[in-house]
Amino acid sequence: MTLKNIQEIIMLSAIQLTKEDIRKNKPTRNEYLNQPKLPLILVLDNVTNSYNVGAFIRLADAFAIEKIIICGELTISDKKMKKASRNEAKWVCIEYSDCTTASLTSLITKGYTVCSVELCHNSIGYQEVSYPSACVLVLGNERKGVSEEALQLSDHLVHIPMFGMGNSLNVSTAGAIVLAECASQIRKKIA
Repeated sequence: MTLKNIQEIIMLSAIQLTKEDIRKNKPTRNEYLNQPKLPLILVLDNVTNSYNVGAFIRLADAFAIEKIIICGELTISDKKMKKASRNEAKWVCIEYSDCTTASLTSLITKGYTVCSVELCHNSIGYQEVSYPSACVLVLGNERKGVSEEALQLSDHLVHIPMFGMGNSLNVSTAGAIVLAECASQIRKKIA
């Protein structure tokens, strides 16, 4: 192999995939709607920003999780949420609830383990947890975090270690980080 051939191979591998390339390995839309989802539920505890909710919908679709439960008073602009979610809401099971604790209590009785993403005195790094195959991730309000009532119902309190000067991340960014770890662990367990 010549240097020119190697350079051509490297150049070809760096070309972005087209939508058609990506769709080749995906199920059809009907197959996707009917296939089992990862036994992972996101509970949004009074998350109020439309763009954050939209980002969580995109994440739920990306990881093919069971559902999202949006809890609390909804002040969300449907137009902004659809823009942020890029219409992926049609692929995600979304429930609405007036009460986070009622939703969590119901999930606990169904055998789910609750993990809240919040920096607390007794929280541990999100990568230190062994996430069970039926898991709920609770993410809280943009300013106040996860409610005290939801924290009391949690089996695990996890945080993202911060090494810079900032103390926190945007809720949808934090959710993406923890969701990726949790989903990866669950997929390995059920594979």
